[in-house]
Amino acid sequence: MNSQKMMPAMLMMMTLMIIALAFTWQGVSMHQKVGKEEVAFHKLQTDYFVLSKTTREAAPDNAELNKTLVKIQNYPSELMRLKLLGVGKILTGIFVLLFGILIALIMMPIRLGKMLQK
Repeated sequence: MNSQKMMPAMLMMMTLMIIALAFTWQGVSMHQKVGKEEVAFHKLQTDYFVLSKTTREAAPDNAELNKTLVKIQNYPSELMRLKLLGVGKILTGIFVLLFGILIALIMMPIRLGKMLQK
């Protein structure tokens, strides 16, 4: 009988832990992408800036060279997004886990009081 009363609380705690782990995993994976993306960014920069300035400026409007320049200009904001969202997701996961611990700590004295009343 007692285990049936505990089942909703245990399911809620398990759900909170799964949510916390999911957010933390997403944040860590975003941070791992940053290193790989930085390498690609530096390679893209090197390939673009190896060319002479006159070659870069003489490229037609819709040329592949101009598309590469647009990618180079957009990379820093994408890297920042990965970093900031990664940290945010990690912190959200930690917050959810700590919230679950707080709920458990609040429930313990209440359940203990109910047991002692019996």
